[in-house]
Parts: sequence; C-alpha cells; structure tokens
Amino acid sequence: MLTRFLEHGKRDFSSLSAAEILSLSVAAEEEDGRIYAAYADKIRDTYPASAKIFEGMAEEEDTHRQRLLDLYKQKFGDTLIPIRREHVRGFFTRKPVWLMQNLSIETIRQQVWEMERGAYNFYTEAAKLTKDVEVRKLLGTLAAEEARHEHKADALEAAHLGESEKDAEASEAHRQFVLTFIQPGLAGLMDGSVSTLAPVFAAAFATGDTWQTFLVGLAASVGAGISMGFTEAAADDGKLTGRGSPIKRGFAAGIMTALGGLGHALPYLIPHFWVATSVAFAVVFVELWTIAYVQNRFMDTPFFRAAFQVVLGGALVFAAGILIGNA
Repeated sequence: MLTRFLEHGKRDFSSLSAAEILSLSVAAEEEDGRIYAAYADKIRDTYPASAKIFEGMAEEEDTHRQRLLDLYKQKFGDTLIPIRREHVRGFFTRKPVWLMQNLSIETIRQQVWEMERGAYNFYTEAAKLTKDVEVRKLLGTLAAEEARHEHKADALEAAHLGESEKDAEASEAHRQFVLTFIQPGLAGLMDGSVSTLAPVFAAAFATGDTWQTFLVGLAASVGAGISMGFTEAAADDGKLTGRGSPIKRGFAAGIMTALGGLGHALPYLIPHFWVATSVAFAVVFVELWTIAYVQNRFMDTPFFRAAFQVVLGGALVFAAGILIGNA
C-alpha cells in the first residue's frame, strides 16, 4: 500500500512537454528491450524458437529507441531529460526479470501482452498530448507498431500449445481480465489476510469474548477493504497501463482485502473461545501458505522467498497480536 500512496509524489502525465515525452519514450524502449533480451537468455535452452522471437522484439525496441533519439536530437539537442516510468503517475513499472526465477511460457505470454498493450496506450495518449506535428506523427506510428506487437503473445502460444489447449487458453479478453481483476484481487487478498491478523488476535486475547473479537475483525476487514479499494482506484486511471477501469480494479482489490481479513474473523462467531481460536489458528495457517503459493504461482516469486516473506512475516504479525492482547 505504501508504494501506491507514493504515486501522489509523481508527475502528472498531462504535464509532460514534448521533450519529456520523447525522453521518457527512449527510457521505456531501452528498458523493454533489455527485458526481451533477458527473456531470450532465460528460455533459449528450453524454447529456442521463442528465444528468437524475443531477440527480434529486442531489436525492434532498439529500432524504436533510435528513431525517438534521432527526433529528439533534431529538436532538443544531445542531452536527454532524466525521466523514467517511475517518475510519472499512472505508469505500471516493470518487474526486473532477474527477480523472476520461475518463468513459465504462460507467465511470459501474459507479461508480453501487458507490456505491448501498455506501450500502445502510452504512445496513443502521448500523441494526443503533443501539438508538435513531427513528434505526434512518430508517436502515432509507434502506437500502431506496438498494437501489432501484442500478437507476439499469440505467436508464443501457437508455438507451444496444441489445438485443444489453445481453445482453453487465455484470449485477449482473458488477459485483460487477469490485469483488471485477478492481479488487484490477489494483492488485496494478501494485504487483507496479513494486515488484520494483529487486531483480531489482540482483541481475542485481550477480551476473551468471541463476539467482540468478531466485531473487531469485521471492522478491521471492512476498513482495510475500503482503504485498499480507494488506493487501487486512485493509483492508476488505466489509460497508460491498459489495466482497465480504476473502479473495477478498486472493487476487486477492496472486496478481496475484506475477504482476506474475514477469513480468520469468522471463526469467532463460534461462542466457545478456545474452539473459535483453534479454528482461527488453523485458518491463519492455511491462509499464509496459500498466499505463499499464490505469490509463487501467479506473481513469479520464488516459493522459498514467498514462504519466508509471507509465512514468517505473517507469523510475526500474528504473534504481535497475541502478545499485545495478553499485555
């Protein structure tokens, strides 16, 4: 949640000048080219045909970069403005490839689609923003080329999946569904599950009253859900990243955050304190290991790192709640 609040310290996309847009475009193409080259290196031994696709994509990104640089030099000189994705509100920053140890071809295909959709949206919105005819023409041309690049994900699919599997695999609508609902929902579920542990178990051991504990858990879960929902909706309007409606993403994040907290609050509807607490303990155990699995399966986090971060971190929050409640 902290990183989302930091969005408010970034530049508005609409405030960028033509020089800043071109500089930002150069930096974005350089980063995407490096990511595609890294993908090629990672899968070359297992999927040599796909590695060649990524090598070609990296070369295309370098061509885009050079065209942008040439126009920038022509209009603004030899010194680029130091601006990157992370400096602009609404940009979805790339996760470093070196952090992604377990890259399946399905994960790569989804990420390629997200990257190219984001690039298309960026160039489309940037072209609308600038009044310089030459800059606008180049940005419009690059937007059209990035739109064609989205089909690289389908080329990867065709190279590795049979006909029956292709029918069941993600279409463009499915990929957009993952981007708009699944990713914010998973983030909300993890946030709600961990952040509400301390207040629920502090209340349980401080009062010994199951009903009062349930009310605290309900309030913490609903409050966290509302906060997370508004934060997600305000973080990104979806125009640049292609992540979809901020309202839909906000609802997905908010509802799943609330559900994550309610998981260990609902057992306290059982009137017997130790029975309710034992059930809640079991729920927390399942929640934390499920979150570690989800991070590994859907968010490309190595399993042992996810287990260390989530299970150990959650256990510490859980213990803190018990200690505070017994104080």
